[in-house]
Amino acid sequence: MTFEQVSLLILLLAMLVLFSFDRIRIEVISIAGLLAGYALGLYPADHIFTGFASPVVITVVEILLIVQVLARARLFDNLAARFAAAKPSGFKVIAGASSLAGFISIFMNNIGAFAISLPVTLRLGMALTIPRRQLVMPLSFAALLGGLVSLIGTPANLLVSDALAKATGAGFHFFDFAYVGLPVAIAGILLIAFRIQRLFPEPDETPATISPGTRRIVVERRIPDISPLIGIRLSDCPTDFGIKPHALIRGDNFVFGPLDQSVISAGDVLLAEGADAVFAGLAATQALIADFNPHGLQPDFSRVEAVVMPESTLVGSRVRSLEVFQSRGVAVTALSMRAPRIEGRFIDLQLSIGDILTLEGPRTAIAEALEESECLPLAPTAPAEPAVLSRRPFALFACGVAASAAGLPPDIAFAGVVLVLALLNHLNIRQAMADLNWPIIIMLAAMIPIGQAVASTGAAAIIAGWLSLVVPVSQPLSGIALILFLAMALTPFVNNATVAIVLTPIALEFAKAGSHAPGAYLIAVAVGASLDFLTPFGHHNNTLAMGIGGYRFSDFLRAGWPLALTSYGLALFLLALFWL
Repeated sequence: MTFEQVSLLILLLAMLVLFSFDRIRIEVISIAGLLAGYALGLYPADHIFTGFASPVVITVVEILLIVQVLARARLFDNLAARFAAAKPSGFKVIAGASSLAGFISIFMNNIGAFAISLPVTLRLGMALTIPRRQLVMPLSFAALLGGLVSLIGTPANLLVSDALAKATGAGFHFFDFAYVGLPVAIAGILLIAFRIQRLFPEPDETPATISPGTRRIVVERRIPDISPLIGIRLSDCPTDFGIKPHALIRGDNFVFGPLDQSVISAGDVLLAEGADAVFAGLAATQALIADFNPHGLQPDFSRVEAVVMPESTLVGSRVRSLEVFQSRGVAVTALSMRAPRIEGRFIDLQLSIGDILTLEGPRTAIAEALEESECLPLAPTAPAEPAVLSRRPFALFACGVAASAAGLPPDIAFAGVVLVLALLNHLNIRQAMADLNWPIIIMLAAMIPIGQAVASTGAAAIIAGWLSLVVPVSQPLSGIALILFLAMALTPFVNNATVAIVLTPIALEFAKAGSHAPGAYLIAVAVGASLDFLTPFGHHNNTLAMGIGGYRFSDFLRAGWPLALTSYGLALFLLALFWL
């Protein structure tokens, strides 16, 4: 192996490990890897930023701009109201809501589909008393499955199509992915809808009914003079009151010492973690009180839960620095965090993707703050656009989809949609560009030159040669089965675009070594990169679902392994049926 091949493999391995740890921002890792590749001589200087001009990246940017408009148009609210009026069974609600998310995901990115369908689904669940944990995970999985069906359903599909075009002169057509993706999506949605009620049969929690599955939150509350917590040792809080204490503040100082020697006094401030229903019960009995004035008597007072989206400006910020809420008189009263690292007080907590904030304050102020900070409310905070206005963007988007399906390059077709939306004042391009999910875009653009180097340095041929020792390259189904397995094995730990970029050159080398058409191998890469059901951190949808639904890590394994196994077998059968 040459120096370039060895250094490229080490660089890729290091980046994949850093991506999987989720401790450093993905755009930082990507830019560092891009510059490291240039320093190692893997590509010339004029190739460093070619990814930003790639039709794949341009198409992703255009879709994200359009999604911002579609997300504001609650076209499906009336549909949900009619559905709720029919009082369907739980299975029908879960399958119907998941099918809606999957359908939307055919025509836009997975996160956009999840964000559009989530508020409607949660309102439907509340109206029909369906537990949130039975709705959120199927919605996330359905959005991933829907992305398998079309060229623009996920960046991985665009990437493999671009690779096919460079290898053969023609990429995939708009619905070429549907031969495999549509049956897999239908089977997956039905399977998860059937199983989810058995996995999470418990109802949403109330103060009177508390179970380990309820969402855990972190709060900071004061101990009033009449609190039953007075005189209780911190070590007794978990057993006697169901809360885990993290800090006790007396005056302006922390109370240090062993938990069994720290006794709660009137006027103390307690930083604690526990089930949201437990804190609701403690507040009702005046055991804990808020240190802020919630203005509950104001006519427009509201309490809203909102999730921190991947593109949110709040990611990485601490509660103390959330000027977007403080300047509007909105209080952050609780946090539900995937893995809380508590050092200091409540205001020192650092926000991550998927964290859920409980906000209290004027309804209009909350709506403005959430829109500015790119957080998703889990209940409506502002009126929807009039129906006539909400339909127009969807109609324009449908025209773009039709043009792309007819053969017009997607970047050109959706550029036209963006232009018309801007001309009709549905889209403020300057503001929308500022609100884009830039970390994902930068990561995608930075990884493209690295992925191209996998092919140009011969590293793909070396890896394909190693893998050919494991499977007979002359039998295409064996090679496709291995590529599909590798993609599914990587995607729970690394985002699907990176998986597609890394595996695409290897898949092309597999096809070349066996003298086979590369289409089936590339479809296997795209499908495997999107079948991410086993962990909450491989895809942002699952990260968001974990926070919103209050799931544990093991819940994804329990719900996801039958879906992953079924999807693998069915996808392999369909690849053999339609592409070999």
